[in-house]
Amino acid sequence: MTPVGGGFEDPPAEVLSQAAAAFGLLASPARLHIVWALAQGESDVTGLAERVGGALPAVSQHLTKLKLAGLVGSRREGRRQVYFVDDADVVTVVRLLVGRLTDRAVPADVPAPRLRGL
Repeated sequence: MTPVGGGFEDPPAEVLSQAAAAFGLLASPARLHIVWALAQGESDVTGLAERVGGALPAVSQHLTKLKLAGLVGSRREGRRQVYFVDDADVVTVVRLLVGRLTDRAVPADVPAPRLRGL
């Protein structure tokens, strides 16, 4: 890593590429919702589809992408495939970001401020 002002070092390009890929996967609201749900506990694809309001095939495809990236893991329990977040750091980042944004959100019963000229 290369030292820069403030004592922080720049990460290698490979690390930045890996981080960008992970953030890219989480940039989809559907995949972010799936990771959020799995951060609360394990689930099968049917339970996830019900929770996130997605179609079963679409949720299954999102899980496949997340699994290939190493963000989600799975195990077989009888005839069911159970999914879980396979990276505790991803859970931390998702919970922190979503929690902060939720705290900043304006309550639904408070009208949004109008912009001048509109």
